[in-house]
Amino acid sequence: MSKLFSPFTLKSVTLRNRIAVPPMCQYSAVNGFVNDWHINHYAALGRGGAGLVIVEATAVSPEGRITPGCTGLWSDDHVRGMSEVSAAIKRGGAVPGIQIGHAGRKASANRPWEGDDHIKDQEPDGWETIAPSAIPFGAHLPKTPKEMSTEVIQRVQADFIEAAQRARAAGFEWLELHFAHGYLAQSFFSEYANTRSDEYGGNQRGRFILETLEAVREVWPQHLPLTARIGVIEFDGHDEKTLTESIALVREMKAKGLDMLNVSVNFNIPDAQVPWGPAFLAPIAQRVGNEAGLPVAAAGGIDSPRLCEMVLEEKQIDLVMIGRAHLANPHWAYQAAKALGEESPSWVLPAPYAHWLARYAASE
Repeated sequence: MSKLFSPFTLKSVTLRNRIAVPPMCQYSAVNGFVNDWHINHYAALGRGGAGLVIVEATAVSPEGRITPGCTGLWSDDHVRGMSEVSAAIKRGGAVPGIQIGHAGRKASANRPWEGDDHIKDQEPDGWETIAPSAIPFGAHLPKTPKEMSTEVIQRVQADFIEAAQRARAAGFEWLELHFAHGYLAQSFFSEYANTRSDEYGGNQRGRFILETLEAVREVWPQHLPLTARIGVIEFDGHDEKTLTESIALVREMKAKGLDMLNVSVNFNIPDAQVPWGPAFLAPIAQRVGNEAGLPVAAAGGIDSPRLCEMVLEEKQIDLVMIGRAHLANPHWAYQAAKALGEESPSWVLPAPYAHWLARYAASE
């Protein structure tokens, strides 16, 4: 058996393989509610052969949405629809996961195919954004956010707690906190976005992340994985400093109950020089995992079966996040099983597909 198709266990959850579908925003919800698009989309991914399917970035409050089309868990009314999504994933054989987060100063944006910029103040679909400091991201997201008071910080943390509880009520078994990509939590940890002089700034820039994680850990079942996606590097010319600080933070996150880290890029500034390329984050993830003592996952140009096998064999990462390749081919796992010489590769798919694919394999 290849490493890619070996099981992976975290807490009480065992994935059938090390293929994970990461959160990929569909921007197709209305007032946070999922619809037929989401149910059909996640059902297809769930039966596609991956071990884990993580539902897209889901806002903990209306103001925390990236766009008006983002999914939400800020209301008990959202649970029913999300329950259908998690059940659809599980029926397909994958473990249902979900990512919750708050977009911070990057919120109130148009959908990517409708401009990917901040919604104009005079337009009814937009809203006021919040952040650790009143510093805009810039470029296509120029809106200046309102600096958060301590009371607002506590309210947002309460939103995370309630969203996590709703995620569990909806049947999700794997929770990922979105602490990456320049959104609210990541911006608290960034010197570019956080110039506060109180207990959430300076050398305590990680406090919001640690408090939020600890609070969610208290309500998320101990036997289920609590993970986070966090940027550990900015690619701004100060990479070693940022990486060292990030690893120190991750060690503290582990002490607060974090079970696994999905390693990513910070994206706190619009002009970061990201060296896009095959598996470019895997060596960075390996260092973070080794020095922090946590299992790690990563995406970023890891989309060919043999590259997946290599980064797993070399123990750079423990799970491979395969995103866009699953949009192009929801049965990517089947193609990977064939490429890696797995015995009976079609049986990574449900029986109604696997039987016919196996029966007529010789004619392919």
